[in-house]
Amino acid sequence: MNDDKRLSSAAAIRNRGPILDVLRAVLPKQGLVLEVASGSGEHIVHFAAGLPDLTFAPSDPSPNARDSIAAWTACSGVGNVRPPLALDAAGPSWPIEQVDALICINMVHISPWAATEGLFRNAGRILPAGAPLYLYGPYRMGGAHTAASNAQFDAGLRVQNPAWGVRDLEAVAELAREAGFDGPEVVDMPANNLSLIFRRSVSARQD
Repeated sequence: MNDDKRLSSAAAIRNRGPILDVLRAVLPKQGLVLEVASGSGEHIVHFAAGLPDLTFAPSDPSPNARDSIAAWTACSGVGNVRPPLALDAAGPSWPIEQVDALICINMVHISPWAATEGLFRNAGRILPAGAPLYLYGPYRMGGAHTAASNAQFDAGLRVQNPAWGVRDLEAVAELAREAGFDGPEVVDMPANNLSLIFRRSVSARQD
């Protein structure tokens, strides 16, 4: 009987290195970093190993994903990853009150739009002024896909679930602005993906 609860994602293994390279310049030197929709947990243990002065708080709504995150954390031996939180991005509130940065990788296109709305709404509540919110994934720009492969990927997602799909960067940026964020800074990534870096506006109200 196999008791290993670790899940694995080929995409996570491919992109975790390039993402970490961007995060080194984006995240604060110290503090607490929340990851929303951590999935298998392979991203966060890689980031934690590469950024040992930060503390990472993974989260996912799926019990199987949370089991995988905990298993990867134990296997990796990193000491700066907290136990995973049961967190639904679209939920009215999150089980964490304050963080210094937030990262969310490959969730926006594989979830209903309400999850992205909840992401920015709650991030605006728990992030201090100037703090980063980092997104990674494929996006349309100017209403068009940036590559034919992204158009095919988008069509496949919408067959799986009509509420999913590659989002317009401009729509995400407008949602961010309404939630009190500046940006985004856009960084081209491998495989026709983008890094989007938003920052909590200094002038935004924080209820």
